[in-house]
Amino acid sequence: MNAVLPDTARYVEHVMGMPISLALRGRHTDDAAARAAWAEVMISLREVDRVFSTYRADSYVSLLNAGELELEDCPVEVAEVLALGDLARIGSGGAFDIRRPGPDGERVLDPSGVVKGWAVERAARVLADLADTDHCLSAGGDLTCLTVDPDGRPWRVGVEDPADPRRILAVVPVFSGAVATSGTAHRGQHLVDARTGLPPVGVASVTVIAGSLTWADIDATAAYAQGRDAARWLETRPGRSGLVVWDDGTTTTVEPVL
Repeated sequence: MNAVLPDTARYVEHVMGMPISLALRGRHTDDAAARAAWAEVMISLREVDRVFSTYRADSYVSLLNAGELELEDCPVEVAEVLALGDLARIGSGGAFDIRRPGPDGERVLDPSGVVKGWAVERAARVLADLADTDHCLSAGGDLTCLTVDPDGRPWRVGVEDPADPRRILAVVPVFSGAVATSGTAHRGQHLVDARTGLPPVGVASVTVIAGSLTWADIDATAAYAQGRDAARWLETRPGRSGLVVWDDGTTTTVEPVL
């Protein structure tokens, strides 16, 4: 997904194994304040990678998994993310779970399904302090956007076709809010239904629009894990709307429930 307009300034770097991009429009786009805010965003995300990466043997999550640390020895953010994971597990009926079976059958802590949206939403707080400036912060295509002027222009977010990411299936206008997509188009089959340990059947991708990127990201993954029940489950989530793409190429639009 992307959301760039002609008069925006754009910044791009890589961290947490994915591209992070920022689009700014308004008073602060390419000045010292904008560059300082972007630097703070990247500092925040690099710290998240240091704490939560499952690919780094020295991260707090890896040391916690290895039994070399207790939860109370970790930064408080770890307990916050684990609590979000528990809420997501309960809300999804167990289809989403940050604890997955490891090679030896023991449960392995992998909070990646929570961390990305949570980390980007958290990092974006500094951008809201840029006066009279709209922003759209993207991590691997999941976005959190802010439009300061209620009469301003929305960010236009394209939803890719999972069968052909060069093709846009829909364009979502977002003034202030978040959009996240879960699927296998870019990373292959890496998602499973935690209740069975098997890849979901029947669904190709799920895009969720919500007020919070933390929950848009979680619910996109949780809905995808529901397989053929993806749209039905997403319809139960208050304030969410979305687009479910099935593996036969058909789509289902989910309207928000208040």
